[in-house]
Amino acid sequence: MHVVELEDVGVGVVGKTLLSGVDWQVDFGEHWAVLGPNGAGKTTLLSLAAAVRHPTRGAVTVLGHRLGRVDVRELRRHIGLVAASQGLVDEGLLEEEGATALTMVLTGHTGTSAPIWELYGDAERDRALRLLGDLGCKDLADRPFAVCSQGERARIRVARALMSDPAILLLDEPFAGLDFPAREDLIGAVEDLASTRPVLTTVIVTHHLEEVPATTTHAMLMKDARVLAAGPVDEVLTPPMLSECFGRSIQVDRLSGRWYARAVRP
Repeated sequence: MHVVELEDVGVGVVGKTLLSGVDWQVDFGEHWAVLGPNGAGKTTLLSLAAAVRHPTRGAVTVLGHRLGRVDVRELRRHIGLVAASQGLVDEGLLEEEGATALTMVLTGHTGTSAPIWELYGDAERDRALRLLGDLGCKDLADRPFAVCSQGERARIRVARALMSDPAILLLDEPFAGLDFPAREDLIGAVEDLASTRPVLTTVIVTHHLEEVPATTTHAMLMKDARVLAAGPVDEVLTPPMLSECFGRSIQVDRLSGRWYARAVRP
């Protein structure tokens, strides 16, 4: 069984094609990076893997369950999702109530828009604190989420997404709006997850090669709603493939496992 499998998938809305002819397989323990220019279809792809959208054409199977034939509410309990574009569905309400970072993480246990205190015992609180510690922000447990920095919020959101012990963690532009130190802290936290949770599968959508963690095993390049290339990271994140994807000559360097790109001026 694949963690995610897409077979000839297409997505269209009001005459616009968002995805076309996409085939994709993600297996347990793999760590994917999905890159491409704006409008390439990256977020749409992730929304299918997160079971929050159904395809217009083709078949999408997540954790052995085909979308359209499964209760997606139950399926989503096994999927961790962090999306900078949408935020947490309960974030506004919890901010108004002065919710702490610990409360934010606890709501990941129930997947609810408000804490259900009777369902959070000592085991759940201990797990939430451990996750905050794993993400390097245990000292924020009692701090109101509303006053946390953007970088701190990003790591708290990842901790929340891990609270239900998901089989797959999906990160849609998790580094958006972060300054350099916060970005590096979050990349380091994601890299640590690869060693502390070897079975956990991750997929990160980003625009920037510099944001790809060193632990990435596979990569996908998207352009014009299609998959340009997908496979082992060293075969995909090459100057020719990236140049074709972004429409300009790109030089790629790698240092300590991380990638760096710059355009080559004519």
